[in-house]
Amino acid sequence: MSFSAPGSPPPPPPGQPGPAFPAPSYPAPSYVAPQPAAPVLRSPRGLATAVTVLLCAAAVAALLGCVADLYTWSLMKDVQADPFAVQQHTLAGADLITTLTGGFQGLTLLATAVVFVIWFHRVRTNGGIFNPGAFTRSAGWAVGAWFIPFGNLFLPYRVAAQTWAASVQLGPDGSFRRVSTVPLTSWWMLWVLSRVLDTTATLLGSRADTPQALRTASALGAFAGLTTVAAAGLGIVFVLKLTALQNVKATQGPYAAA
Repeated sequence: MSFSAPGSPPPPPPGQPGPAFPAPSYPAPSYVAPQPAAPVLRSPRGLATAVTVLLCAAAVAALLGCVADLYTWSLMKDVQADPFAVQQHTLAGADLITTLTGGFQGLTLLATAVVFVIWFHRVRTNGGIFNPGAFTRSAGWAVGAWFIPFGNLFLPYRVAAQTWAASVQLGPDGSFRRVSTVPLTSWWMLWVLSRVLDTTATLLGSRADTPQALRTASALGAFAGLTTVAAAGLGIVFVLKLTALQNVKATQGPYAAA
């Protein structure tokens, strides 16, 4: 015996299929694309400390290179006065000192450049969170600008200046505040000058074929070394100042206290 609800069709005879019913339909699940994570401020203080230490090392290396250049300059003066008065082993020793100090300078400069660019990208990214409208290019330019021939003489400075402006707190009433960019501008001018002088001195030294030409290259190299030392010192001031600006804005908010 079979049971059927009142008003339902009678059951089919044995061996025959029952009536067809439409399959139930369910709403299709909607796909929601994951939202990109919101940018988060990251402290640049640890990197700033590392950059400061490496800039000190670069300054020491440049100072040693300056001493080596002055020694070569003095030695070439003796060669000019009496070519036979200077022993061959003395000249070989001068070449060795120049090679060693140059290698030390190259290593410290490379290490400093790598860590500095990482710090530079960090502060640029933070600046974009503080004030996205302050920038004309993406954060990637904080790295890429250094590798553009001739462009690296001014593009990184533009990124740094925009980052500096974005990192300054607004006034209590929301007005724009300026903080002197002397640490940035003075560092950049000396840095570019030191690179130009060093490149020129290296080129002259590679082409020098007389004691006088070598003296000229050595004198220019010594001056480039002193300029590099000064640029490293101002670079430390710039790094610490910009890091401090971002730390204040991150901890105290976008508006300065009245």
